[in-house]
Formats: sequence, C-alpha cells, structure tokens
Amino acid sequence: MTTIHPQNSAESNCTVGLIGLGAMGNGMAQSLRRAGHSPSVFDIRADVSAAFAKDGGIACKTPAELGNCCDVIVSVVVNAAQTESVLFGADGCAATMKPGSVFVMCSTVDPNWSVVVEARLAALGILYLDAPISGGAAKAASGQMTMMTAGKPEAYAIAELFLNAMAAKVYKLGDSAGAGSKVKIINQLLAGVHIAAAAEAMALGLREGVDPDALYEVITNSAGNSWMFENRMAHVLAADYTPLSAVDIFVKDLGIVLDMARATKFPLPLSSTAHQMFMQASTAGFAKEDDSAVIKIFPGIELPKKK
Repeated sequence: MTTIHPQNSAESNCTVGLIGLGAMGNGMAQSLRRAGHSPSVFDIRADVSAAFAKDGGIACKTPAELGNCCDVIVSVVVNAAQTESVLFGADGCAATMKPGSVFVMCSTVDPNWSVVVEARLAALGILYLDAPISGGAAKAASGQMTMMTAGKPEAYAIAELFLNAMAAKVYKLGDSAGAGSKVKIINQLLAGVHIAAAAEAMALGLREGVDPDALYEVITNSAGNSWMFENRMAHVLAADYTPLSAVDIFVKDLGIVLDMARATKFPLPLSSTAHQMFMQASTAGFAKEDDSAVIKIFPGIELPKKK
C-alpha cells in the first residue's frame, strides 16, 4: 500500500469533471475549484449544477456532454445502479469519453461489481479507478477526506493531481479494481456497528434517567468513546436529524458488507445486528433521516428536544 501525498500545484493539461453534487460531491467540486481547476459538473438537478458554475466551472446538461470535454470524470453518486446509469444509460458518459481518459468511481459498491465495470470500460479504452471515499461532507468541502483507491498506474498518472486536490489522504491499495471497494466496505462495517452501538448506549442512558448531556461529556472523555459516538450522538442531543448520511445509506452499505461475507460463508454477527437495527429504523419511517435516527427504534425513552 502506498499513500499519495497532496501537492498544491494545479498545473495540468487535463480537464476534470464531476458527476453528483450532493453532500460529498459538491464539496469535492469546490475543492477542485479551490485548487485552481475549473471543473465541469453534472447533477440530475440542473439548478444545482448551474448554481455551482456561477462561481467558476461549467454546468453540463448530461453525463455524455461531460464525457466530451473531460479527461478525468469523478463520479460521486449514491450507488452502483446510479453509476451504471451515468456511465452506460441514456446520455451516459462512457459513449463519449476519449480513449485514455479516466473514470473515478467514488461510490460504496460491491467490489465484484467494480471489477466488472473496470473490464467494461477497458474494452472501450477508458481507464478506471476504484476510489470510494470517507470523511463526511465537512471534510469533502475542506479537501480533507480519505480516498481508498485501486487501479492501473496509467490511471493514477492522469488523475493523481485531481485526487490530491480533493483528499488529504489517497491510499493506493492495488493495481486493479476491487481492493479499494473492499477496504471501504470494511470501513462501513465499523462505521455502521459504531453508530448502532452509540445509539444503544445513549438509549440505555436515557432509559435509566441519566442526563444525556452529562453522559455525552463523560463518554467523549473516556475509553468507551468512538468517533461515531462523538459525532452522531451530538446530532441526537441537538435533536437534529438532518440527513448528512441517511439511515438508508447503512441499510445499503451493511447489506453489501453481509453479501460480501456471505459469498465465503464468513460470519459477521455484529454487522448482522446493526443491519437489522437500520432496517427497523427505515421501515419505521426514518429512512431519509440522519443515520443517528437509528436511536428512535428503542422503546420507552424520551429523546432530547430542540433547545
């Protein structure tokens, strides 16, 4: 494994485009622009693309238009189905990308699916980077997120400058697709289990009548703390379930974790339990709320209210 160290120079003859201006993608596009690039962008919401381009960059009407004008396309959509659509669907960019250009796939997907996409693009002469991301919207906006990547050296040679503009750490995990997605899946296993455990701990504290603010203060300064407890239980205390990462994201991601393990009959008891907790929260009506809303499945507790 190697780590690409950030570089500040924006000198490149290559052009970059980004698909998907959601919570992560918008911040990544801003990071590219801040580094001196002029990214072309596409989002299914044309007004969002236009709003971004007002401060620099180009708003494209379709992924195909992006493919016509960019040497590197970074895709930051929700899942494999959406990635398939922007690549191979109507007005997809795969049909218009030049041979030797690079498609950077940043979604959380089944590693085997990523391997297949690499092969499909290779048949068209297009290079591919399997490059899931982590860190949340704030780190994406500040260029401080992490990228878990795998792909051919030729792809890195073209895309490296743009990866460095978007991320503080770019891990190179292999020379073919799959390795990046496997590491991201393991990261999501931990993230999902930690959120579920944090919610369970806070729920028990509420049930037992412990002051939630005091509990948060003690745990975040004790051995039981985790990054997820500190971050997500702050949302619970604020009664703010604005979806920075929604409950249904972990329904999907932990489902991929379990599918990967099931293929080799590898037991994941904690992941299975956490997945069921997020499934329960989703079907109870909290699917689109922040993933900290998994705490709402616990009975007999009174959650903090907005102050």
